[in-house]
Amino acid sequence: MGKAAAAGGGAGGARRWLPWLGLCFWAAGAAAARGADNGETLPESIPSAPGTLPHFIEEPDDAYIIKSNPIALRCKARPAMQIFFKCNGEWVHQNEHVSEESLDESSGLKVREVFINVTRQQVEDFHGPEDYWCQCVAWSHLGTSKSRKASVRIAYLRKNFEQDPQGREVPIEGMIVLHCRPPEGVPAAEVEWLKNEEPIDSEQDENIDTRADHNLIIRQARLSDSGNYTCMAANIVAKRRSLSATVVVYVDGSWEVWSEWSVCSPECEHLRIRECTAPPPRNGGKFCEGLSQESENCTDGLCILGIENASDIALYSGLGAAVVAVAVLVIGVTLYRRSQSDYGVDVIDSSALTGNPLLLNSSMQPDLTVSRTYSGPICLQDPLDKELMTESSLFNPLSDIKVKVQSSFMVSLGVSERAEYHGKNHSGTFPHGNNRSFSTMHPRNKTPYIQNLSSLPTRTELRTTGVFGHLGGRLVMPNTGVSLLIPHGAIPEENSWEIYMSINQGEPSLQSDGSEVLLSPEVTCGPPDMTVTTPFALTIPHCADVSSEHWNIHLKKRTQQGKWEEVMSVEDESTSCYCLLDPFACHVLLDSFGTYALTGEPITDCAVKQLKVAVFGCMSCNSLDYNLRVYCVDNTPWAFQEVVSDERHQGGQLLEEPKLLHFKGNTFSLQISVLDIPPFLWRIKPFTACQEVPFSRVWCSNQQPLHCAFSLERYTPTTTQLSCKICIRQLKGHEQILQVQTSILESERETITFFAQEDSTFPAQTGPKAFKIPYSIRQRICATFDTPNAKGKDWQMLAQKNSINRNLSYFATQSSPSAVILNLWEARHQHDGDLDSLACALEEIGRTHTKLSNITESQLDEADFNYSRQNGL
Repeated sequence: MGKAAAAGGGAGGARRWLPWLGLCFWAAGAAAARGADNGETLPESIPSAPGTLPHFIEEPDDAYIIKSNPIALRCKARPAMQIFFKCNGEWVHQNEHVSEESLDESSGLKVREVFINVTRQQVEDFHGPEDYWCQCVAWSHLGTSKSRKASVRIAYLRKNFEQDPQGREVPIEGMIVLHCRPPEGVPAAEVEWLKNEEPIDSEQDENIDTRADHNLIIRQARLSDSGNYTCMAANIVAKRRSLSATVVVYVDGSWEVWSEWSVCSPECEHLRIRECTAPPPRNGGKFCEGLSQESENCTDGLCILGIENASDIALYSGLGAAVVAVAVLVIGVTLYRRSQSDYGVDVIDSSALTGNPLLLNSSMQPDLTVSRTYSGPICLQDPLDKELMTESSLFNPLSDIKVKVQSSFMVSLGVSERAEYHGKNHSGTFPHGNNRSFSTMHPRNKTPYIQNLSSLPTRTELRTTGVFGHLGGRLVMPNTGVSLLIPHGAIPEENSWEIYMSINQGEPSLQSDGSEVLLSPEVTCGPPDMTVTTPFALTIPHCADVSSEHWNIHLKKRTQQGKWEEVMSVEDESTSCYCLLDPFACHVLLDSFGTYALTGEPITDCAVKQLKVAVFGCMSCNSLDYNLRVYCVDNTPWAFQEVVSDERHQGGQLLEEPKLLHFKGNTFSLQISVLDIPPFLWRIKPFTACQEVPFSRVWCSNQQPLHCAFSLERYTPTTTQLSCKICIRQLKGHEQILQVQTSILESERETITFFAQEDSTFPAQTGPKAFKIPYSIRQRICATFDTPNAKGKDWQMLAQKNSINRNLSYFATQSSPSAVILNLWEARHQHDGDLDSLACALEEIGRTHTKLSNITESQLDEADFNYSRQNGL
């Protein structure tokens, strides 16, 4: 009966049906259990029906998903008829399992191995009280067994340390504790410490302990422990470096014991000394306190000082010999000068040029018929060490005098060849004398910051062109902030013009008067003889912090004679043109082409220019040197593009995202300094750590980029990481900090984007695609708002809702005020194309009740409908 029951249980017992898996399992466990209770055993001839539950040979392990790579979970059991995974309490579908079956030769039992893949998306989509988990369930004839739960997590390591180690100064034999809390990560990051870029092995040095919660502990500081310490955190995803902490172990000086008393001197004194060498102060330690020398009377006051002693005799003898030598020298020089008169040559020294009032006073008229000849070389003391002078100040007043320079040595040999200097020749060429050559003299600047501060070499013009017709279009100069909008209908039908736009890249032709400064590039658009029927919109970037309380900003135009004249003040009322000043650009409505620029006159000391500050770096010809160049440029895209272009030619790399600095018109200078240089890895060239730029050079930079250069030197070629701070601050003003943390190796350096927003790849756009507002919608708006309304809901309300609140008389003179207002809107929104904001303005007025983006297809012409579909309207 027991066997029958077991057979019945095996053949016709209860079944467990899993329809979503497409499987049917027989519940043989109960029958087998009953057979065992009755003392009956399963036949030994059936190896697939052992008397034990499945045993797991391999269970799934905890796993981490790195980036987007799936992970595989495996399990292996014997004896096992089936193995399936259950994840987060849900069965994994049969199709996602990969199964392999083998036979254990020693026991003859079936061994089954199964694995599944888990993807990042599956883990991210799971939202439960615990981590994503999976486990295996194995079946045999006797029953089921479950494996351990394996968790699956997404691995990551954040960039910023929760706590960076801080530098410190400690006395010798003091304790050093550097704290480090690594970035949050899964799995948790392991920490390693570096000293001067070399790993620290605490097992090799009992004085160092790195086991205490990632901290570094040096029990007794030694001089050799001075250096730069860096905390390295790493897991299976990435490695992170903390900021370096500089540790300086210093030694305070101590006095040796006093020496023995010296012998008694002729002054009846003896002395003793002691030196600060036990130990000497090191690494900034305090110098010894007290006296280093002590003297006292050595005869108890009984000594009588002699007047004539050996030292006095030696002194007087020396003085007498010196007097005799000087007398002999004077006599010899006198005889030599008289001997030169035999050759008929006047002998003068260099003071004849440098001290003669005739040469220095241009108001005295020289005798042009006189020919003067000087014997010997003319040695001009370099005047540049005392004041800034050039050769022209010496010779220009006597431009017609012929000066002959003749060597007395050559005359004595009877040689007649003479080197001549003609005053009318190039003033930079000097005569040649005895065994000494004179080269062109170049003025040097005495001020250190002017030596390191220079304007970048520039090209003469940046230019773009496009052909436009009746449909209008937009002309853009990429990455400069300069653009030109030609409205629809501005050019008569069946006509087309090649329109150009350029930026002057040379020295500005607009010379500021008084306190007036140039705030924008000089922009030229043409051709100048072209006429338009409706105003075009010219967008020019500027660098002023806009405020009518502190600035008086003017639009100026260059005449055909090259002079600049004022078109209008931005705050004035005018019917000839219109200026709308935004925080970073000025949009100008004009009806004639030409060259335009913006200037500003500060009203108060609180007027602010916006400067963009950036730091570039590159390797020097010397493999150990690294150059930093810090730029201060007017905050216009064009000015910064000039810097980028020049740095590309020099091989420079942007090391930190540029920042904005507000520079006040308070006449205080700008200071640029390099801070926190790792002292045991890098050093900066002397006298260059801090440089100062005078106020006028920054305030009146005229859109020309200025920079300061700093030269750093590595101690060893193995140093590849550089971390420091660049501080740019105006005295009694604002400051900015550029944090440099980079690798000097190009292959390890992260690329920093130059421009936050890239302009259109195609500088010229023509027809409807150049405008954000479809033409049919534009026509409907104009027809609606150009008609006067008793309730005031006309083009004036349209202007007000678009933040156009002044100089409305300009729009009143236009044939379609609404069209001109929309042209101005197009110029202001060329990058964002925010049609929703325009629709909201129309809804507020009450004339339009739906947003432009929701206008039905039946309301649009076919061409406008296709355009709207392409642009997501």
